[in-house]
Amino acid sequence: MKTITLVIASLIVFSGAAYAADATAPVNEIMDATKSNWADNNSDWTDVFEASRLDHLYSQDFVARYKAAAQFPAADDDGISPFDYDVIVNGQDACPLEDMTMGAAAPVNGTTEVTVRFKKSACADTADAKDYTTVRFEVVEEDGQAVIDDIVTENLETQGRDSLKATMALIAKGQ
Repeated sequence: MKTITLVIASLIVFSGAAYAADATAPVNEIMDATKSNWADNNSDWTDVFEASRLDHLYSQDFVARYKAAAQFPAADDDGISPFDYDVIVNGQDACPLEDMTMGAAAPVNGTTEVTVRFKKSACADTADAKDYTTVRFEVVEEDGQAVIDDIVTENLETQGRDSLKATMALIAKGQ
């Protein structure tokens, strides 16, 4: 009887792990769009915050902050984005993304950090052409689905990290 109970308990634990949400899935979708945006293929720009993506790739808290910040659009062509730069490449200009790598850390307190590194200036004739850009996606699980709860970029000026959720909160306050 003990053996059967142990086997059943093991199956429950392992089946739960097997069905856990893939933390890299939403990040892959965003990075595929970003890579396409900066490719030399003249494709249409893909908004990583369009309504259909907000509905399934981002956490409820992230979406609420985005919608609040969107009330204060940046001076851009569409007049709806709260950003006047690409928040993934952390700039207004980039080359086709090169040498991209992605890795997920072990979850900590329900959050999985997915780190993406790439070269965004490889085609440029600048001192930083060979430098890597690092973006950290904080992924949580909501309703059994992995969703992005924050996007954190490196701030080269301060040598710190910038949270997109914190930036959206400032934009929503008119700052």
